[in-house]
Amino acid sequence: MDQLEAFDKQLNSFVDYLFGERDSRVRGWLLLDSYLPTLSFTIVYLLAVYLGPIYMKNRPAYSLKKVLIVYNFAVTMLSLYMLIELISAAWVGGYRLQCQSLHGAGDADIRVAKVLWWYYFSKLIEFLDTIFFVLRKKNNQISFLHVYHHASMFNIWWCVLNWIPCGQSFFGPTLNSFIHVLMYSYYGLSTIPSMHKYLWWKRYLTQAQLVQFIMTITHTLSAVVAPCGFPIGCLLFQSSYMATLVILFINFYIQTYRKRQSGEEAKLPIDVKDVKNSHANGFSSSINGSNSKQKSQ
Repeated sequence: MDQLEAFDKQLNSFVDYLFGERDSRVRGWLLLDSYLPTLSFTIVYLLAVYLGPIYMKNRPAYSLKKVLIVYNFAVTMLSLYMLIELISAAWVGGYRLQCQSLHGAGDADIRVAKVLWWYYFSKLIEFLDTIFFVLRKKNNQISFLHVYHHASMFNIWWCVLNWIPCGQSFFGPTLNSFIHVLMYSYYGLSTIPSMHKYLWWKRYLTQAQLVQFIMTITHTLSAVVAPCGFPIGCLLFQSSYMATLVILFINFYIQTYRKRQSGEEAKLPIDVKDVKNSHANGFSSSINGSNSKQKSQ
C-alpha cells in the first residue's frame, strides 16, 4: 500500500510538472485529483482488448441484445443531457464562439465544467463498446481507430478537466454530444430487426463525424489567431489530435464506402451483420449493437 501511494504521488507530481498548476475549481471532484485511476482503467481496457479475444476464442458468443438496447438508450440520454446543458450554460454565460477564456463567465464556467466532467466520465462508460465486441466475438470491429480513440479520449479529458475545464473547451463536446445522440440511437435501433428498413442513413453518420472534426479544428485554431488567454499549447495539441482523427476517419470512410461497388449498398436491405460500430467522441466509428466488415468518442 505504501508503494502504491508513493507511485501515485510520483505520478501526479510528474503530470503537474508537465502541465503546471491545476484548476482549483475542480479539486475534489470524483477521479480528478489523481491520475492513477484513469491510467488504471485505461490499462485494464487495453488488457481486455488483448486478452478478451483469447478468452472468448473457444467459447460461444454472447447475444447481449437486451443489454445493448438498454446501453445504447442510456448513452443516448446522457449525450442528450450533455448537449442541452452545454448549450444552456454557454448561452447563460454569454460564451463566444471565436474564443472563450477560462474565467470569463463566473458561475456559468462551473456549470460547463460539471457537464464536461460527465463528458469525461462518459468516455469510461464507452469502454463498454469494445467489451461488447469482445463478448460478441466481433473482433474484426476492434480496429486501431476504435482502440486509439477510446483509450486516448478518456486520458485527454482527464487532463482537460484538471487544467482547462471550461471556456473554449465547451465546443467540441457540444458537437460530439449531438453526434452521439444520433449515433447511439442508431445503434440501439439497429438491434431491432423491424427497424432495419428505416436505417438508411448509416453512411451519413460518418460524414457528420468528419464535419464535426473539421468544425472543432476550425474553432480551436480561431482562438490561436485571435487569442483570449486560453492556453495556446492546449489549442495546438487539440488541433493536432483532431487532425489524426480526420486522417483515420477519412481512411475508414474510403475503405468502407468508396471501394464498394457503386450502388451495391443502396440495393440491399440494412442488415445487422452489415452495420458498423463507428463511434467517435468525440469520435470513432464503433457500433456496439451491430456487426461490420471493418470498423471506432
